[in-house]
Amino acid sequence: MSKTILIKIGSNVLTLSSGAPDEKRIEHIVEQIATLKKQGHQVILVSSGAVAAGRALTTLPSSLDTISKRQVLAAVGQISLMHLYAHYFNKLGLVCAQVLITKESFSTREHYLNMTNCVEAMLKCDITPIINENDVVSVTELMFTDNDELSGLVATMTNADELLILSNVDGIFTDHPTKPGAKLIRDFENEEVNLVEAITEEKSEFGRGGMLSKANTAINIANLGVHVSIGNGATPHITTKLLNREQGTFFKAKHEKNKSAIKKWITNSETFSKGKVTIDQGALKALLNSFANSLLPVGIVKIEGDFKKGDIITIANEDGNEVGFGRASYSAEKARKFKNKKQQPALVHYNYLTLK
Repeated sequence: MSKTILIKIGSNVLTLSSGAPDEKRIEHIVEQIATLKKQGHQVILVSSGAVAAGRALTTLPSSLDTISKRQVLAAVGQISLMHLYAHYFNKLGLVCAQVLITKESFSTREHYLNMTNCVEAMLKCDITPIINENDVVSVTELMFTDNDELSGLVATMTNADELLILSNVDGIFTDHPTKPGAKLIRDFENEEVNLVEAITEEKSEFGRGGMLSKANTAINIANLGVHVSIGNGATPHITTKLLNREQGTFFKAKHEKNKSAIKKWITNSETFSKGKVTIDQGALKALLNSFANSLLPVGIVKIEGDFKKGDIITIANEDGNEVGFGRASYSAEKARKFKNKKQQPALVHYNYLTLK
Protein backbone atom coordinates (compact mmCIF):
# COMPACT_ATOMS: atom_id res chain seq x y z
CA MET A 1 0.00 0.00 0.00
CA SER A 2 1.31 3.44 -0.93
CA LYS A 3 2.28 5.64 2.02
CA THR A 4 3.50 9.15 2.66
CA ILE A 5 6.78 8.71 4.52
CA LEU A 6 8.67 11.50 6.25
CA ILE A 7 12.35 10.83 6.99
CA LYS A 8 14.15 13.07 9.48
CA ILE A 9 17.95 12.89 9.48
CA GLY A 10 20.04 14.43 12.26
CA SER A 11 23.36 16.23 11.89
CA ASN A 12 25.11 13.40 13.70
CA VAL A 13 24.06 11.00 10.92
CA LEU A 14 25.08 13.23 8.04
CA THR A 15 28.44 14.56 9.22
CA LEU A 16 31.94 13.23 9.71
CA SER A 17 33.83 13.97 12.93
CA SER A 18 35.30 17.02 11.18
CA GLY A 19 31.81 18.39 10.58
CA ALA A 20 32.05 17.93 6.84
CA PRO A 21 29.12 16.15 5.14
CA ASP A 22 29.44 12.36 5.00
CA GLU A 23 28.98 11.89 1.26
CA LYS A 24 28.70 8.09 1.39
CA ARG A 25 25.98 8.34 4.04
CA ILE A 26 24.08 10.93 2.03
CA GLU A 27 24.36 8.80 -1.11
CA HIS A 28 22.95 5.77 0.72
CA ILE A 29 20.07 7.83 2.18
CA VAL A 30 19.18 8.96 -1.35
CA GLU A 31 19.38 5.36 -2.59
CA GLN A 32 16.94 4.33 0.14
CA ILE A 33 14.56 7.10 -0.86
CA ALA A 34 14.77 5.95 -4.48
CA THR A 35 13.83 2.41 -3.37
CA LEU A 36 10.81 3.68 -1.42
CA LYS A 37 9.68 5.75 -4.39
CA LYS A 38 9.94 2.72 -6.71
CA GLN A 39 7.64 0.91 -4.28
CA GLY A 40 5.05 3.63 -4.85
CA HIS A 41 5.57 5.67 -1.67
CA GLN A 42 5.79 9.45 -1.45
CA VAL A 43 8.84 10.60 0.50
CA ILE A 44 9.58 13.88 2.29
CA LEU A 45 12.98 14.54 3.80
CA VAL A 46 13.73 16.78 6.80
CA SER A 47 17.48 17.20 6.83
CA SER A 48 19.80 18.82 9.34
CA GLY A 49 23.46 19.40 8.56
CA ALA A 50 23.69 22.88 7.04
CA VAL A 51 25.32 24.55 10.05
CA ALA A 52 27.74 21.64 10.49
CA ALA A 53 28.65 21.76 6.80
CA GLY A 54 29.27 25.49 7.03
CA ARG A 55 31.52 25.00 10.03
CA ALA A 56 33.70 22.67 7.96
CA LEU A 57 33.97 25.18 5.12
CA THR A 58 34.77 28.46 6.84
CA THR A 59 36.35 29.97 9.94
CA LEU A 60 34.48 32.83 11.57
CA PRO A 61 35.92 35.62 13.75
CA SER A 62 35.45 35.08 17.48
CA SER A 63 33.98 38.57 17.77
CA LEU A 64 30.82 37.47 15.94
CA ASP A 65 27.85 36.79 18.24
CA THR A 66 26.27 33.32 18.47
CA ILE A 67 23.18 34.04 16.38
CA SER A 68 25.20 35.71 13.61
CA LYS A 69 27.62 32.76 13.54
CA ARG A 70 24.75 30.32 13.11
CA GLN A 71 23.22 32.42 10.35
CA VAL A 72 26.49 32.67 8.43
CA LEU A 73 27.32 28.97 8.83
CA ALA A 74 23.83 27.98 7.68
CA ALA A 75 24.04 30.26 4.64
CA VAL A 76 27.40 28.76 3.60
CA GLY A 77 26.60 25.16 4.51
CA GLN A 78 23.12 24.95 2.98
CA ILE A 79 24.58 25.39 -0.51
CA SER A 80 27.09 22.59 0.03
CA LEU A 81 24.52 20.24 1.54
CA MET A 82 21.90 20.77 -1.17
CA HIS A 83 24.55 20.41 -3.89
CA LEU A 84 25.32 16.92 -2.57
CA TYR A 85 21.66 15.94 -2.34
CA ALA A 86 20.96 17.24 -5.86
CA HIS A 87 23.98 15.36 -7.23
CA TYR A 88 22.95 11.99 -5.81
CA PHE A 89 19.26 12.43 -6.68
CA ASN A 90 20.16 13.40 -10.26
CA LYS A 91 22.51 10.40 -10.47
CA LEU A 92 19.44 8.18 -9.99
CA GLY A 93 17.29 10.18 -12.39
CA LEU A 94 15.35 11.87 -9.58
CA VAL A 95 14.65 15.49 -8.69
CA CYS A 96 14.80 17.06 -5.24
CA ALA A 97 13.86 20.55 -4.06
CA GLN A 98 14.88 22.76 -1.15
CA VAL A 99 12.20 24.01 1.26
CA LEU A 100 13.35 26.34 4.05
CA ILE A 101 10.88 26.93 6.88
CA THR A 102 10.76 29.17 9.94
CA LYS A 103 8.69 28.53 13.03
CA GLU A 104 6.74 31.69 12.31
CA SER A 105 5.46 29.99 9.14
CA PHE A 106 3.16 27.89 11.35
CA SER A 107 1.70 30.89 13.17
CA THR A 108 -1.17 31.66 10.78
CA ARG A 109 -3.59 29.40 8.98
CA GLU A 110 -2.73 31.09 5.66
CA HIS A 111 1.01 30.39 5.95
CA TYR A 112 0.30 26.85 7.12
CA LEU A 113 -1.86 26.14 4.06
CA ASN A 114 0.71 27.72 1.74
CA MET A 115 3.37 25.36 3.05
CA THR A 116 1.06 22.37 2.79
CA ASN A 117 0.09 23.22 -0.79
CA CYS A 118 3.74 23.73 -1.77
CA VAL A 119 4.88 20.34 -0.44
CA GLU A 120 1.85 18.52 -1.88
CA ALA A 121 2.48 20.10 -5.30
CA MET A 122 6.07 18.83 -5.26
CA LEU A 123 4.94 15.32 -4.40
CA LYS A 124 2.42 15.37 -7.27
CA CYS A 125 5.31 16.32 -9.59
CA ASP A 126 7.39 13.38 -8.26
CA ILE A 127 9.84 15.81 -6.64
CA THR A 128 11.30 14.98 -3.22
CA PRO A 129 11.07 18.00 -0.87
CA ILE A 130 14.11 18.46 1.37
CA ILE A 131 13.04 20.57 4.32
CA ASN A 132 15.21 22.38 6.85
CA GLU A 133 14.79 25.29 9.22
CA ASN A 134 15.83 28.57 7.66
CA ASP A 135 18.60 29.30 10.16
CA VAL A 136 19.70 32.27 8.06
CA VAL A 137 16.70 34.33 9.19
CA SER A 138 15.69 32.54 12.39
CA VAL A 139 16.51 34.05 15.77
CA THR A 140 16.62 32.27 19.10
CA GLU A 141 13.10 32.99 20.35
CA LEU A 142 11.55 31.99 17.02
CA MET A 143 13.63 28.88 16.36
CA PHE A 144 12.32 25.34 16.51
CA THR A 145 13.57 23.45 19.55
CA ASP A 146 15.35 21.25 16.99
CA ASN A 147 14.57 19.50 13.71
CA ASP A 148 12.75 16.77 15.63
CA GLU A 149 10.09 19.35 16.45
CA LEU A 150 10.10 20.53 12.82
CA SER A 151 9.71 16.97 11.50
CA GLY A 152 6.73 16.42 13.81
CA LEU A 153 5.01 19.56 12.57
CA VAL A 154 5.64 18.64 8.93
CA ALA A 155 4.43 15.06 9.50
CA THR A 156 1.05 16.23 10.74
CA MET A 157 0.89 19.09 8.21
CA THR A 158 1.28 16.64 5.30
CA ASN A 159 -0.89 13.93 6.88
CA ALA A 160 2.06 11.51 6.73
CA ASP A 161 1.58 7.83 7.50
CA GLU A 162 5.09 7.22 8.85
CA LEU A 163 7.76 9.39 10.47
CA LEU A 164 11.24 7.85 10.56
CA ILE A 165 13.66 9.67 12.89
CA LEU A 166 17.25 8.69 12.07
CA SER A 167 19.82 9.32 14.79
CA ASN A 168 23.21 7.89 15.81
CA VAL A 169 21.71 5.36 18.26
CA ASP A 170 19.58 2.27 17.70
CA GLY A 171 16.49 3.69 19.40
CA ILE A 172 15.14 4.35 22.91
CA PHE A 173 16.66 2.25 25.70
CA THR A 174 15.36 1.42 29.17
CA ASP A 175 18.51 3.03 30.57
CA HIS A 176 21.56 4.77 29.19
CA PRO A 177 22.82 2.43 26.40
CA THR A 178 26.26 2.15 28.03
CA LYS A 179 24.86 0.86 31.32
CA PRO A 180 24.69 -2.89 32.05
CA GLY A 181 21.18 -4.24 31.65
CA ALA A 182 19.98 -1.46 29.36
CA LYS A 183 17.79 -2.90 26.63
CA LEU A 184 16.38 -1.47 23.44
CA ILE A 185 12.66 -0.71 23.59
CA ARG A 186 11.20 -2.18 20.39
CA ASP A 187 7.53 -1.31 20.99
CA PHE A 188 7.20 1.81 23.11
CA GLU A 189 3.46 1.41 23.67
CA ASN A 190 3.93 -1.91 25.44
CA GLU A 191 6.91 -0.88 27.56
CA GLU A 192 6.80 0.81 30.93
CA VAL A 193 9.73 3.22 31.18
CA ASN A 194 10.56 6.53 32.87
CA LEU A 195 11.88 8.60 29.97
CA VAL A 196 13.58 11.20 32.13
CA GLU A 197 15.57 8.56 34.00
CA ALA A 198 16.28 6.36 30.98
CA ILE A 199 17.39 9.01 28.51
CA THR A 200 20.45 11.15 28.78
CA GLU A 201 20.09 14.75 27.65
CA GLU A 202 23.51 14.69 26.06
CA LYS A 203 23.24 16.20 22.60
CA SER A 204 25.20 15.41 19.50
CA GLU A 205 28.27 17.47 18.72
CA PHE A 206 26.56 19.23 15.82
CA GLY A 207 22.82 19.05 16.59
CA ARG A 208 20.45 20.80 18.99
CA GLY A 209 18.19 17.88 19.88
CA GLY A 210 18.80 15.16 22.45
CA MET A 211 17.15 11.75 22.64
CA LEU A 212 14.52 13.00 25.09
CA SER A 213 13.42 15.49 22.44
CA LYS A 214 13.10 12.67 19.91
CA ALA A 215 11.07 10.52 22.29
CA ASN A 216 8.71 13.37 23.18
CA THR A 217 8.26 14.25 19.51
CA ALA A 218 7.48 10.60 18.74
CA ILE A 219 4.86 10.39 21.51
CA ASN A 220 3.17 13.64 20.47
CA ILE A 221 3.08 12.80 16.77
CA ALA A 222 1.85 9.24 17.39
CA ASN A 223 -1.02 10.79 19.33
CA LEU A 224 -1.93 12.72 16.17
CA GLY A 225 -2.21 9.57 14.10
CA VAL A 226 1.26 9.07 12.60
CA HIS A 227 3.38 5.93 13.11
CA VAL A 228 6.84 6.94 14.38
CA SER A 229 10.07 4.96 14.42
CA ILE A 230 13.47 5.96 15.83
CA GLY A 231 16.53 4.14 14.52
CA ASN A 232 20.21 4.34 13.67
CA GLY A 233 20.79 6.22 10.43
CA ALA A 234 24.17 4.52 9.99
CA THR A 235 22.57 1.09 9.63
CA PRO A 236 22.38 -0.05 5.99
CA HIS A 237 18.84 0.08 4.56
CA ILE A 238 17.54 1.37 7.88
CA THR A 239 14.39 2.92 6.38
CA THR A 240 13.11 -0.45 5.11
CA LYS A 241 14.03 -2.14 8.39
CA LEU A 242 12.12 0.49 10.39
CA LEU A 243 9.07 0.26 8.15
CA ASN A 244 9.11 -3.54 8.56
CA ARG A 245 9.47 -3.09 12.36
CA GLU A 246 12.70 -5.11 12.28
CA GLN A 247 14.83 -2.53 14.10
CA GLY A 248 14.56 0.63 16.18
CA THR A 249 11.86 1.80 18.58
CA PHE A 250 8.30 1.92 17.28
CA PHE A 251 5.57 4.31 18.46
CA LYS A 252 2.18 3.17 17.18
CA ALA A 253 -0.20 5.82 15.84
CA LYS A 254 -3.24 6.53 17.97
CA HIS A 255 -6.81 6.78 16.76
CA GLU A 256 -6.66 10.45 15.67
CA LYS A 257 -5.44 9.89 12.09
CA ASN A 258 -8.62 11.50 10.78
CA LYS A 259 -8.34 14.57 12.96
CA SER A 260 -9.31 17.58 10.84
CA ALA A 261 -6.59 19.58 9.13
CA ILE A 262 -7.54 22.75 10.96
CA LYS A 263 -7.40 21.00 14.35
CA LYS A 264 -3.93 19.73 13.48
CA TRP A 265 -2.91 23.29 12.66
CA ILE A 266 -4.23 24.50 16.02
CA THR A 267 -2.36 21.71 17.82
CA ASN A 268 0.83 22.64 15.99
CA SER A 269 0.38 26.37 16.66
CA GLU A 270 0.11 26.26 20.45
CA THR A 271 3.40 28.13 20.91
CA PHE A 272 1.82 31.12 19.12
CA SER A 273 -0.98 31.54 21.64
CA LYS A 274 -1.92 35.23 21.98
CA GLY A 275 -3.93 34.90 25.19
CA LYS A 276 -5.40 32.60 27.80
CA VAL A 277 -8.88 31.95 29.16
CA THR A 278 -9.54 30.13 32.41
CA ILE A 279 -12.74 28.08 32.56
CA ASP A 280 -14.77 26.69 35.44
CA GLN A 281 -15.45 23.02 36.19
CA GLY A 282 -18.78 23.05 34.38
CA ALA A 283 -17.24 24.30 31.15
CA LEU A 284 -14.36 21.84 31.45
CA LYS A 285 -16.75 18.93 31.95
CA ALA A 286 -18.74 20.01 28.89
CA LEU A 287 -15.62 20.15 26.70
CA LEU A 288 -14.37 16.76 27.88
CA ASN A 289 -17.58 14.79 27.41
CA SER A 290 -18.36 12.73 24.32
CA PHE A 291 -20.50 15.41 22.67
CA ALA A 292 -19.16 18.09 20.31
CA ASN A 293 -19.31 21.14 22.55
CA SER A 294 -17.90 24.61 21.94
CA LEU A 295 -16.42 26.93 24.56
CA LEU A 296 -19.15 29.34 25.68
CA PRO A 297 -18.48 32.61 27.57
CA VAL A 298 -20.73 31.58 30.47
CA GLY A 299 -18.04 29.14 31.67
CA ILE A 300 -15.11 31.59 31.45
CA VAL A 301 -13.84 32.95 34.76
CA LYS A 302 -10.71 34.82 33.63
CA ILE A 303 -9.33 36.29 30.39
CA GLU A 304 -5.67 37.18 29.85
CA GLY A 305 -3.99 38.84 26.88
CA ASP A 306 -5.21 41.06 24.07
CA PHE A 307 -6.04 38.48 21.42
CA LYS A 308 -7.98 39.26 18.26
CA LYS A 309 -10.46 37.31 16.17
CA GLY A 310 -8.66 34.37 14.54
CA ASP A 311 -5.80 34.23 17.07
CA ILE A 312 -4.82 31.00 18.84
CA ILE A 313 -5.65 31.09 22.56
CA THR A 314 -4.82 28.77 25.46
CA ILE A 315 -7.59 27.21 27.54
CA ALA A 316 -6.77 26.45 31.19
CA ASN A 317 -8.64 25.02 34.17
CA GLU A 318 -9.00 26.82 37.51
CA ASP A 319 -5.80 25.16 38.78
CA GLY A 320 -3.87 26.89 36.00
CA ASN A 321 -3.24 23.73 33.98
CA GLU A 322 -3.50 23.94 30.18
CA VAL A 323 -6.34 21.77 28.88
CA GLY A 324 -6.44 22.81 25.22
CA PHE A 325 -6.10 25.40 22.50
CA GLY A 326 -8.47 27.02 20.07
CA ARG A 327 -9.02 29.77 17.53
CA ALA A 328 -10.87 32.76 18.95
CA SER A 329 -14.14 33.66 17.21
CA TYR A 330 -13.86 37.24 18.46
CA SER A 331 -11.53 39.57 20.34
CA ALA A 332 -10.52 39.58 24.01
CA GLU A 333 -12.37 42.90 24.40
CA LYS A 334 -15.64 41.34 23.29
CA ALA A 335 -14.94 38.17 25.32
CA ARG A 336 -14.63 40.27 28.49
CA LYS A 337 -18.08 41.75 27.80
CA PHE A 338 -19.60 38.29 27.32
CA LYS A 339 -17.76 36.60 30.25
CA ASN A 340 -20.09 34.69 32.64
CA LYS A 341 -23.14 35.58 30.52
CA LYS A 342 -25.57 33.10 29.01
CA GLN A 343 -26.95 33.15 25.46
CA GLN A 344 -23.71 34.52 23.98
CA PRO A 345 -21.84 33.20 20.92
CA ALA A 346 -19.08 30.63 21.48
CA LEU A 347 -15.60 32.07 21.97
CA VAL A 348 -14.11 28.88 20.47
CA HIS A 349 -16.23 26.73 18.17
CA TYR A 350 -15.77 22.97 18.44
CA ASN A 351 -14.37 22.79 14.89
CA TYR A 352 -11.53 25.09 15.96
CA LEU A 353 -10.85 23.48 19.34
CA THR A 354 -8.26 20.88 20.30
CA LEU A 355 -7.89 19.38 23.77
CA LYS A 356 -4.81 17.87 25.40
